[in-house]
Amino acid sequence: MKNFFRKVAFGLKPDEKEPSDPLVWAQKQVEKIPEFNWTGKHIYSEKEMRKYWITQRVEENTTLRKKYKNDPEGLRLAERQLRYDTGKEFWRANEICIRHSEGIRSNNPVLAKLWYFWGNHFTISDTQTLASFSTGAYQREFLRANMDKTFETMAIQATLAWPMIMHLDNKDNIGPKSESGRQEWRRKEKKPATINENHARELMELHTISPDGGYTQEDVIELAKIMTGWRPKWTKKKDNGNDVGFISKYHEPGKKIVLGKEYKRGRKGIELAIKDLVKHPSCREFIATKLCRYLITDNPTPEMIAPVVKAWEQSDGFLPEVHKAAIKVAFEYNDKYRKFQNPENWWLTTINMSGSTYSYPTKEKMIDSHKLGLKPFGDIRWQGWFLEDLGCHPYRQKQPNGFSDFEKDWMSTEMIIRRIMYAKKAFHKYNVNDQISDDIHEKIVRNNFDNPDKILKILSKAKTNEEKHILLFNLPEVLKA
Repeated sequence: MKNFFRKVAFGLKPDEKEPSDPLVWAQKQVEKIPEFNWTGKHIYSEKEMRKYWITQRVEENTTLRKKYKNDPEGLRLAERQLRYDTGKEFWRANEICIRHSEGIRSNNPVLAKLWYFWGNHFTISDTQTLASFSTGAYQREFLRANMDKTFETMAIQATLAWPMIMHLDNKDNIGPKSESGRQEWRRKEKKPATINENHARELMELHTISPDGGYTQEDVIELAKIMTGWRPKWTKKKDNGNDVGFISKYHEPGKKIVLGKEYKRGRKGIELAIKDLVKHPSCREFIATKLCRYLITDNPTPEMIAPVVKAWEQSDGFLPEVHKAAIKVAFEYNDKYRKFQNPENWWLTTINMSGSTYSYPTKEKMIDSHKLGLKPFGDIRWQGWFLEDLGCHPYRQKQPNGFSDFEKDWMSTEMIIRRIMYAKKAFHKYNVNDQISDDIHEKIVRNNFDNPDKILKILSKAKTNEEKHILLFNLPEVLKA
């Protein structure tokens, strides 16, 4: 049953004591949301990070392009300097450090692994420099912070968060019959107000009821009309960096009908619509299936999904109960199913099981590097590079549906070769104990596997500790938990 610790978390450290009751150990971690394990005086809020986004955006789109209108090389150099002045590379890597610290340094690795699930579910894709300034903070404040509340609360918070509004273009969703849509200047300048369906479509397809919910194109359009008016106020000084609010002059008037239910005009419409989507049977079935797929197997059975759905129904979508149910199902099916780990979860398992210090720079050192404009921020930027190489940077998803949870999408020859390469890098770069201890691999194996002798026999064929490290963390027993 020791692979349960890899299935719902990231394995056990070489000298870590095995919990006497694994199920209680795991379920206890999802009952409340603790403070971050990150050392340092301050973690920047999404609103604070938005100030850096505004500086980047306004400077680049106005001052620099005007100043270097006829000097492409000067513009390129100025934009590069602006990236360092605003910490564009620094902040994204900083968020990775905060994120991974929760997985391998905190007392709540199970909570962390589920947090990563929700970050992928409510994806912010790599657009409008959101990955550099806002996506990490969004996942902290609108997802992790709501993991001890209902799914309805999380869905509302995520839907109306500034990064999500920007990511899915709801700022461009303007009712044609709204006050703004009827203004004469639009006709003269040939800039008609239009319904932008992006956000409404993803809210139904990816975030709540899924295509199994039976919605139509007309339902998407009607939901988009409900969402008109939710946007940041545009100003010359802040671009679209102001807080999101309901601006009635952009809202499409009249009643809207989604999935057969009528909604009146106004700001209350979106929360009422989300409430109904969340209560739809397809929503809980969809989320329960995804949770089981993430933790247990690519193809969860109805018997696996049913207890999670039941916990949802009995608790009205209270996420701690939903999470506990999913963890219990993972525990009960632990000896029958193995789940292929996505690259990021595999990486954290590699680091945690090896006992690596995973030497992130200190908070103070990182801040100093940012202020000094050091290039290229040393190890800080490396945190993002390797995740991109592994194809799984959590803040740079290419599509709004996030990264795949299916094994086939991570099993290419190239992706496996990259895991081999990074197992080697982990051995050398992060000061792992096996560089100085000849018995470290035996400790790792005996603490994490029910069949240690079989694995140790395989490792005995390796000539060096480096080879053992590469071999161990690319064995099927590690790739699949």
